[in-house]
Amino acid sequence: MLIDMYSKKIFNLAYQFTGSYETSEDLTQEIFIKVHNSLHKYDIGRNFNSWILTLSRNFLIDHYRKTKLETKKRTKFDDHYLDSEGHTDPEKKVLENQSKKTVWKGLKSLSPDVRMAVILRDIQEKKYEEIAEIMSSPLGTVKSRVNRGRIQLADAIKDQKEKNNEMHTY
Repeated sequence: MLIDMYSKKIFNLAYQFTGSYETSEDLTQEIFIKVHNSLHKYDIGRNFNSWILTLSRNFLIDHYRKTKLETKKRTKFDDHYLDSEGHTDPEKKVLENQSKKTVWKGLKSLSPDVRMAVILRDIQEKKYEEIAEIMSSPLGTVKSRVNRGRIQLADAIKDQKEKNNEMHTY
């Protein structure tokens, strides 16, 4: 029952954090093992949803730190999961995939804490208060990270688009 209720949320968080379907599947399984082994530490007075997402977030950041060098070297992106279904216009599909790749590259350029804050707020549409609880950070820090992340993401996307335009003008 626990897995049924939370597997999709945890998988989505892992996927948004890693960008790899297979890695996200593996991490989701590892997170549930960690949850199972940590249930005795759960404080009944605390929101369970926030507790499990905090545990997941911490696990994902730890995993990121352990594989940081590998992650920097990885340039492959899982195109299969970028595809949008229902579009028959090939040009539109190519442009859409390029945009998604650009956003993904921008997200990957953010520090783990800033990336997590942006993912939780702008992709998963969590409230700032919930993000603060999940990230075990003050509300002001969360708002600052989201704001900083949005600015950095916009700059990264702008830079990537400029690079793409330079490549097409030659």
